Amino acid sequence: MGNGTAYDYVIVGAGSAGCAVAARLSEDPAVSVALLEAGGPDDKNEIHVPAAFAQLFKTPCDWDFSTAKQAELDDRELYWPRGKMLGGSSSLNAMMWVRGHSADFDGWDVPGWAYADVEPYFRKAEGRVGSNEGGVYGTSGPVVVSEQRSPNVTTRAFLAACAERGIPRLSELNGPSNEGFAQTPVSQRRGRRCSSADAYLRPARKRPNLTVLTGAHVSRVTLEGGRATGVEYGGERIAARREVILSAGAIGSPHLLMLSGVGDPDELRQVGIEPVVERPEVGRHLRDHLCAGVVRRCPKKVTLAGAESFVNIARYVLARRGPFTSNVGEAVVFTKSDPSLDAPDLELVFAPAPFVAHGLEPTTEHGITVGVVLLRPESSGRVALASADPAAPPLIDPGYLAAEGDLDRIVHGLKYAEEILASDAMRDFVGDPMPPYEGGDDAALARHVRANAETLYHPTGTCRMGLDDGAVVDAALRVRGVDGLRVADVSVLPEITRGHTNAPAIMIGERAADLVRGA
Repeated sequence: MGNGTAYDYVIVGAGSAGCAVAARLSEDPAVSVALLEAGGPDDKNEIHVPAAFAQLFKTPCDWDFSTAKQAELDDRELYWPRGKMLGGSSSLNAMMWVRGHSADFDGWDVPGWAYADVEPYFRKAEGRVGSNEGGVYGTSGPVVVSEQRSPNVTTRAFLAACAERGIPRLSELNGPSNEGFAQTPVSQRRGRRCSSADAYLRPARKRPNLTVLTGAHVSRVTLEGGRATGVEYGGERIAARREVILSAGAIGSPHLLMLSGVGDPDELRQVGIEPVVERPEVGRHLRDHLCAGVVRRCPKKVTLAGAESFVNIARYVLARRGPFTSNVGEAVVFTKSDPSLDAPDLELVFAPAPFVAHGLEPTTEHGITVGVVLLRPESSGRVALASADPAAPPLIDPGYLAAEGDLDRIVHGLKYAEEILASDAMRDFVGDPMPPYEGGDDAALARHVRANAETLYHPTGTCRMGLDDGAVVDAALRVRGVDGLRVADVSVLPEITRGHTNAPAIMIGERAADLVRGA
């Protein structure tokens, strides 16, 4: 692959959105598409076995980012895993298929991105297997969205406890409103992960007009005369005859824009990069879902702890059933910290295991976890350049709990989770608090949050879309001030969704392909 190789479209990042964009654009045999991925292939067994995802953390499949010290979280530097392989974070995540709430999209007030506009793109992506009450899901899309094959007995008890508490049951989680409780729909095909690479890229790679390059860590976008003309990586240059599309995620896309001279001019000069396009909001408006867990011992040996028995391995290998099919986050509740709110601002994620510190230190002690997630943080942060060296990680400062009220809402959620666990339906499965959780009054719960809260892996907003002059991209995802350059991933979200971000990322990829083709 020498200098001067040219394609019509050059896409950076083979993650959730990038695989969708590449597959859709390459449907046209008259155009050529190059998809560049910094990581390697998605060939490790742990990628495809659902319950094994935590074993991919801090491996070559992971960017293994860390945040700046968080003043409101006991000055901790938090670990942020992000997928570095084909499929990106869709090859590393917990496979929870959650679109969000209709109020998310309608609240952006960006033409073409209201719920009525994006819902067809969710459906286009989805290949629902199983229940589909009201025809909520698409049924012929590439991403297989299925029901869990072997939910844990404690998960069924948790769902019963939610009903006992009077929480409304959602017949389908992904309708216009997600307020209520449900078993989690998962992006799995017959008990195996269905990543964006599985869904989109694997079928598309048969096309002669699609070139996929792994190990291609792009160092900058080449800009000439106000236009993106290609990208550079590893001493190579690839030209884009029509467009460059950044799908490198909420960390990678702003990082690459800044390395290319698109950002806050003063900050670029501080690290020795000459500004090309003044866009001060590149990297700003970083939002993420912070999560703190209620962890309790389980008196019965029925959880995922110690699931690696010969019998369970055989069940998975022979029938694709059993605990290895678990996505760990098997049930969810979306609720409001204040009844006057228009939509949920808290999520409870039930795990039939003691999921602590990202599962990096697995235990054989049986326990359960209810993760409390702040869906609509008032706090925001930024991604910034720490160095002009493309190989150096950027500075990541999410600014957790900086805004007044965020901590109180998480504490409210922890107390609500305890109420659900106190239901009769959970009586046989809930024992004493399990470290690091100790329970207690509001002050003790606040200390627990500060000492133990972690990311739920949903950074967004760093290349914000909007109609105002400050927005990084316009409603067609074009970078303002640069021709032939778009961003297509969750970095464009004007505000973080009340749900998980994999489904919105893939939706954005689907929509981006239509926007590009429409242009």
